[in-house]
Amino acid sequence: MSKPLHTCVILASFFVFTVWGRAADLPANTEVLRYWPQWRGPLANGVAPQANPPVAWSEKKNIRWKIPLPGKAHSSPIVFRDRVFLLAAVAVGPAQMPVYDTAPGVHDSAPVTHRHQFIVFALSRRDGRTLWRKSTREEFPHEGGHVTGSLASNSPTTDGERLYAFFGSRGLYCFNLDGELKWQKDLGRMHTLHAHGEGSSPVLHGDTLLVCWDHEKDSFLYAFDKHTGQERWKVARDEKTSWSTPLVVEHEGKPQVVVSATKRVRGYDLATGVQIWECAGLSDNVVSSPVWGFGLVIAGSSYDRQAMLGIRIEGANGDITSTDRVAWKLTRLTPYVPTPLLYGDTLYVIRHIQNVLSRLDPVTGKPRGEPLRLDGIRDFIFSSPVGAAGRIYITGRDGATVVLRHDRMNPTLAVNQLDDVFSASPALVDKELYLRGERFLYCIAED
Repeated sequence: MSKPLHTCVILASFFVFTVWGRAADLPANTEVLRYWPQWRGPLANGVAPQANPPVAWSEKKNIRWKIPLPGKAHSSPIVFRDRVFLLAAVAVGPAQMPVYDTAPGVHDSAPVTHRHQFIVFALSRRDGRTLWRKSTREEFPHEGGHVTGSLASNSPTTDGERLYAFFGSRGLYCFNLDGELKWQKDLGRMHTLHAHGEGSSPVLHGDTLLVCWDHEKDSFLYAFDKHTGQERWKVARDEKTSWSTPLVVEHEGKPQVVVSATKRVRGYDLATGVQIWECAGLSDNVVSSPVWGFGLVIAGSSYDRQAMLGIRIEGANGDITSTDRVAWKLTRLTPYVPTPLLYGDTLYVIRHIQNVLSRLDPVTGKPRGEPLRLDGIRDFIFSSPVGAAGRIYITGRDGATVVLRHDRMNPTLAVNQLDDVFSASPALVDKELYLRGERFLYCIAED
């Protein structure tokens, strides 16, 4: 079900004023809608409004190029103009005696055996060749992370002029698009719950760059001047480790920063960092990021229990946990790692990390039909679903991507298999789909 032209115009306005800030900050107002400049795409909801990628592919079909990647990373690719930008953590030097994480409650952790370089690189969209590669830091990591995770899981973002890369404990970096370092910040060392690693991505809005620093010690939300790296404000947060990425929403002409976490979902004034509202109700270990639409912030989790909230921010002030600002609640079929896809008037939610998809009315939280079993995906799903051209793309760790039609029935259009393990979310641009595996980056396009 493709969008009519007037809807695309509305989306363009929403994008310019809600996601990126003033029109003066953009190279061209409508140009950015073509690209995938941040994790979750140009509208921050998983939708590429101008893309039309292939429906079907395999290792022998519709692969424009496939290149081996250095190191291991679950950072998602971003795409702007003729370039693809990626982060990676690359083991260097000889192996050392394994160092095992000793954090309280540690389990399923990967031992650290090597020093790592934390690198940023740019590739050509045309043929995948490396245009530039920069090492930001080299060190022996203090935590190994979860066995299914990586040491570079934060995704970069760009405003079309500069690239912002966040490696958590390894620093925050600003480059121009040709790889020249403009500024850098060291925010200290994170100590994550169960030593399971870091993953929140930086977010741009206008001239402000936002970073969430939630961990097992002092947690903060930071705002920096994107041009200079100067700290604009820093707000203490009474939170434990979370992996979710902040979201900027617009209400009555004023932008708010929304952060989803264990103790509270909170909204902050973008200009000052002052907290406006807070709402309890999620579970431990919040990974899925919030989404925004129809005047509602939608946040979910499902680590130790299932929880999802639709929060109406009009009139939200103070603690709204037990007020009518909570439009709806769910206690089943809620997300854990994948962030929901808000496509048109439907919210698509991966249940926990399983191959089950729920379709919800985002205004009421009510289901639209029974949950769908994603036949063809046989492993967990860490990647977040994306949408374009009236289709939904969902990728499992086993290399299978299920493509569904975006309508009330959601029939399966294709099941596509690649020979890699996928945790990063796809990027959709023009007639291309970029998939980052643990070994390869694929550019999928019609032959």
